[in-house]
Amino acid sequence: MTDVHDTSQPQPAPGDETTDGVLDAVLTGYDAVYSALPAGDTFSRVWRSNAYRDEFPAEFEHIGFLTLGEAQRLLGLLAPGPGDVVVDVACGTGGPGLWIARQARARLIGVDPSPAGLAAARQCAARTGLDDRSHFEQGSFERTGLPDHSADVVMSIEAFQYAPDKRAALTELARILRPGGRLGLVCFEVDPARTKGIPVLGADPVADYRPLLKSAGFDVLAYEETPGWAERVEAAYTALVDAADLLTAEMGEQASASALAEAMITLDIQPYPRRILAVAHLPGQEQQTSNEARDKRKDHLSHLRRWS
Repeated sequence: MTDVHDTSQPQPAPGDETTDGVLDAVLTGYDAVYSALPAGDTFSRVWRSNAYRDEFPAEFEHIGFLTLGEAQRLLGLLAPGPGDVVVDVACGTGGPGLWIARQARARLIGVDPSPAGLAAARQCAARTGLDDRSHFEQGSFERTGLPDHSADVVMSIEAFQYAPDKRAALTELARILRPGGRLGLVCFEVDPARTKGIPVLGADPVADYRPLLKSAGFDVLAYEETPGWAERVEAAYTALVDAADLLTAEMGEQASASALAEAMITLDIQPYPRRILAVAHLPGQEQQTSNEARDKRKDHLSHLRRWS
């Protein structure tokens, strides 16, 4: 059997420098896009209508492909309870994580390397009345900055394929998750052959995340391809390329170049065999009662808010 993560796979391309566990190109590109979103009427309209077919609550608008049906499926599998702490890693502008928190009456900690993304997430929390039970701080998959066992649920939406060291990332997510907690990922599998020598996607391509999840100590509860993803990816990226001039006029050169580069590379090399929704369980027993552990995590969130 072929090891989907062995050393014979493509090695990082030139330009794949990392800082604090984040690919510099990813941070620079997304920070520019997040900063330009308020002026990006064309980007927002094109993205909403193609990437998730306007099938997500407008107040929780995001720049991924997550539909409401997918979010409901993820919520059901993760099953956070009232007062639980949900950590959304690579939260971006915060929409999906805040939606999960509202539906479950949970508390949210959003982690992202982008200052512009975090600022937008805080604004979204304030607009939706969730700023009293959410907190956003800078961090990455490999370095969340959170204490051990501080989360009941960890989630990440359409970002894990960009983690430069996925083994290290899953080790970190297992560290912050309480024993018995659940991890939810919605992300793309990446074809190593198609991404060889390609910056970012070629840094650590993984064609199947299940072996990595198991080696990090997780039991995989669900691993399924999401319906209709390929058509929506093609439609969204094609529409962005077609609107290139408007994007540049509204968002500026840096943000539009970043968005268009991702779109054109994806359309050209077709790097993603599948887009998957995975939920995994971290085995083990709490050393405290559920209520005591929950109170400890809520105290941690309160501490973070006092210093934000």
